[in-house]
Amino acid sequence: MAKMDKRNPPQDPKPTPEEENKRIERNGKEDEEEEEEKTFEELGLDHRLIRALLKKGVDKPFPIQRVAIPLILQGKDVVAQARTGTGKTFAYLLPLLQKLFPTDSVSKSRLAPGGFILVPSRELCQQVYKEAVSLVELCRVQLKIVQLTSGMPVSDLLAALAGPPDLLVTTPKCIRDCLSAGLLQPASIGESLEILFLDEADLLLQFGFGDDLKALTPSIPRRCQCLLMSATSSPDVDQLKKLILHNPFILTLSEAEDVKDEVISKSVQQFWISCNTSDKLLYVLALIKLELVLKKVLFFTNTIDAGFKLKLFFEKFGIRSAILNAELPQNSRLHILEEFNVGLFDYLIATDDSQTKEKEQAVRDKDVHSRKSRKGAKTKIDSEFGVVRGIDFKNVHTVINFDMPSSASGYVHRIGRTGRAYSAGASVSLVSPDEMEIFKEIKSFLGEEEDNGTNIIMPFSLLTKDAVESLRYRAEDVARSVTRIAVRESRAKDLRNEILNSEKLKAHFEVNPRDLDLLKHDKVLSKDPPAPHLRDVPDYLLDQKNVMPANGQATRAAMGDNKSGRRQGAKKRYRKSRDPLKSFSSEAPKRVGKDKKKGEENGLDFTRKAKKQKPV
Repeated sequence: MAKMDKRNPPQDPKPTPEEENKRIERNGKEDEEEEEEKTFEELGLDHRLIRALLKKGVDKPFPIQRVAIPLILQGKDVVAQARTGTGKTFAYLLPLLQKLFPTDSVSKSRLAPGGFILVPSRELCQQVYKEAVSLVELCRVQLKIVQLTSGMPVSDLLAALAGPPDLLVTTPKCIRDCLSAGLLQPASIGESLEILFLDEADLLLQFGFGDDLKALTPSIPRRCQCLLMSATSSPDVDQLKKLILHNPFILTLSEAEDVKDEVISKSVQQFWISCNTSDKLLYVLALIKLELVLKKVLFFTNTIDAGFKLKLFFEKFGIRSAILNAELPQNSRLHILEEFNVGLFDYLIATDDSQTKEKEQAVRDKDVHSRKSRKGAKTKIDSEFGVVRGIDFKNVHTVINFDMPSSASGYVHRIGRTGRAYSAGASVSLVSPDEMEIFKEIKSFLGEEEDNGTNIIMPFSLLTKDAVESLRYRAEDVARSVTRIAVRESRAKDLRNEILNSEKLKAHFEVNPRDLDLLKHDKVLSKDPPAPHLRDVPDYLLDQKNVMPANGQATRAAMGDNKSGRRQGAKKRYRKSRDPLKSFSSEAPKRVGKDKKKGEENGLDFTRKAKKQKPV
C-alpha cells in the first residue's frame, strides 16, 4: 500500500457549488445533533437557576438557548434573530441573572442599576418582570428587580430606584424621563452598568424610541456587554447595532438562517379568503357559526372602530367576545389578557394600530403641547402599547386577519401569536381587492413564487360559496344595524366601564384580589338584546358540503389538530340526556316520616310506581 505524503497530499478537484452546499448542510446537521444533546448544566448555567427551571417544568433547552447562553456567559455582545415562541426570553434572561448574582468574593456597591432590559411596550415589560422575579424567588437569591413605566409619579420612580436595584426592566422613554428628572445620573450609569439588553429590537425604533436611545447612548460604558434580540431583520435593526453594540457576535441558527422559510413556524397552517370589504363580516360569521376554525381565536383589526363594529356584530348572534386596544387603561389590558389566557372567553378582538393615523397622531400630541383644550377631543392612546408584539397570548389556535396589515413584517408578527413553542396553529386572512397588493408582497416575502407553483398561504377550501350565501341575508340585515353612532356609543361605554374598573376599584382589588375574577370584559355593549333566533343556524340554511361530522373531525384534520374537543363532547352528552319529552315522570316524590303516615291515612301510596299497561 502506498503511503500518503502528509506534507504534499494529492489535490482533489474543487467541489461544485452544489456539493459545497451539501457539505455545509451535512456539517450543520451534525453540529445541531451535538447541540441537541447538551443540557443546562453543560451550557454553564448556575445550579440555582437549573433548580428553578425544573420547578417550572423546563428540563431541556431550546435551540436558541443552547447557542445564546454560552456566548452571553462568556461576555460577548450578541445579536440573535429567531421567530417568536422559540424561547428567546429565557435565552437572555437566564445568563443575565447569573451575571448579576451576588458573589462572596466581591462586594459591589453600585450607584445605579447593574443591568438594563429595554422593551418596546408596557405589557412586555410586565411579562419580563414577572418571569425575572419568579426565577429569583425560586433561586432564593437576594436580587432586587424593578420595573418602571412612563406615567408613574416622580415619587414612585424615586422610591423604586432607591437602593439602587440590581436589574431595571423598563422602556427607553422611561429611561430618558429619569435622566431628565435627575433620578438617574449619567456618571452613575457609566460606573455601574454591566449588561444592557434590547428586546424586540425591530420595534424599538419603529415605535419612535430612537431619540430616547440616543439620549442613553453617551452614558453606556465601553466595557458594558450589550445584547440584542429580534424576530425579523430590518434596516432599523442594523441602525440599532451601530448605535449600541461594539463588534457584536451575530448569532445564526438553522431556523433563522433562511428567514423567508422559517420566520413563521411550519406547524402553523396559513390560509386566505378572497372577499369584498363589505362581505368580511359575512365570512367571519360563516367561519364561526359553521365551526370551521378552532378555538381560541384571535382577531386583528387595523382601527379601534372596526374592532367595536366586529364585537357589536358578534353580539347580535350571541357570540361573546372581548376588545383589546391601546385606548384601554393598562390594568384593564392586563386583566383582559389574563382572562383570555385562562379561557374565560374564546374570542378576542385586538386592534393593531401601530401603523394607523391614530397611533401617529398620539405620538405627535405627545411632543406638541396645545394651548387650547378642545371639547370632544379623542381619548389619549397609549403609544407604548403594541398588541402585535410583546404580549404572551397563550393557547391561541387560530389567528384571523379581519384587516390585512400594512407590511409583510406586520403579518409575520401577527401570525407569531399562534404556534408558540412549536405547537400547532392556523391563520386565516380575509383579503379584499384593495389589499391584494400588500398580500402579494407578503407572499413574496415568505418565498412564495407563482412560477414554481408553491403555495405557502393556501386558499381556505373548507368554506364553500353556497355556505356563505346561505347566511348572507342574516349577516347583511344585522350589519346594517351596526351603525357609526352605535359604534361610537359602545366605544365610549366600554371605555367608561374599563376606567371605572381600572382606577376607582384598584385599591379594593389590592385588598380583595379574588373579587377581580368577578369583572368580565366580554359584556354586551349593544342596547338591544340579541334575537334568540340568530344564535343558532337552522338546518335548512346549512350547506351539506359544509356539514361537519361529530366533534368537527374534518375541521381539526384540515387545521392541523386531530384531537377531539372535550367541551363539544360534553355538550353532546348534555343534549342527549335533556330530552324535554322524556323529562316528565308520573312518579310522586318519595317521602318519609310524618308525610308518609299522613298519606297512608288518606289512602294515598307515595311509594307505588305507575306501571304501563300492556296492549291487549
